[in-house]
Amino acid sequence: MEFDRIIPLYMEDCHARQLRPKTMQSYEQALRLFSVWLEEHHGVIHIEGVTDYYMRRFIIDLQTRGKYTFCSVKGTEEINHPQNRRDYNLPISNITINNYLRNLRAFFAWLVEMEYLTRTPMKKIKLLSSDRRARDYLEDEEVVRLLKCLNKGSFPEFRDTVAIMIMLDSGTRVGETLSAEVSQLHLDERSLHLPADKTKGRKARTVFFSAKTARELRHWLQFKDRYCESDFIFPVKHSGFPPQVSDFEKNFAKYVRRAGIRKRVSPHTLRNNFAKRCILSGMGIYTLSRLLGHSSVEVTQQSYLDVTEYDLKQQYGKYSPEEGIFFKHRK
Repeated sequence: MEFDRIIPLYMEDCHARQLRPKTMQSYEQALRLFSVWLEEHHGVIHIEGVTDYYMRRFIIDLQTRGKYTFCSVKGTEEINHPQNRRDYNLPISNITINNYLRNLRAFFAWLVEMEYLTRTPMKKIKLLSSDRRARDYLEDEEVVRLLKCLNKGSFPEFRDTVAIMIMLDSGTRVGETLSAEVSQLHLDERSLHLPADKTKGRKARTVFFSAKTARELRHWLQFKDRYCESDFIFPVKHSGFPPQVSDFEKNFAKYVRRAGIRKRVSPHTLRNNFAKRCILSGMGIYTLSRLLGHSSVEVTQQSYLDVTEYDLKQQYGKYSPEEGIFFKHRK
């Protein structure tokens, strides 16, 4: 069967299994890219013709090719102008390549399960080793600068200020935050309930926030209700619906530049900050994992503990055995 016929069937199955749109988009992008590469480089258009040899050649090509120099849909480079991107032609990271391989592995496993193939060409293909670079961290002073640079007299900037505070204070994902509804918010208990259909792992959870964030939320809701009728906590003024994640990310990048912060940060950085601050404050890993909505403690350990040598030194100063011994016996 040809790739062009089987990919839509696979995507329909993903939709039936209620995978997230972002996950489905990632799957389809990887499959389209691989199928176009196979046809252009090796003339292979049928799934039966894929072998582990082609998988290895694909990996090598990704390792030697620069970012955005190859498109899954012909002609899109004339519309999107990828050469204008700042990261155009930079090396593709092993993390990105591994994401492609995981998506391909899931696809070929499905082909075997559905009996379109008898074996998967991914069986002998291993993920690449990747030393993950520690994510940039916003220091206290940078957080203050970021929040102060927003204009709370402006509807979208007041909205984004409070959304940023929620993400930093409770560790919610940007999509979870923007889609939250007023009925899920409990200001007296300083909590926000996230239903299963709004979370990445499709498991409901409750997150919490500080008294300061609660005050800002109360002020924001009063402000919002004067100009917009909406069931959402963070709506767009003219529509009443939440902003797109991509639009919020663009706004966030603008605020970061305005605040003079020269780091590679995004709204997800706020979630990383929450996790790191909780760990350095002594929160247990299991509690943190529950608050973040991870499927396991291992996911939390692998993804969010960007603790530097400086952090370790600061923490060590609190727990030094010798300092404790001499302090207890000090006259």
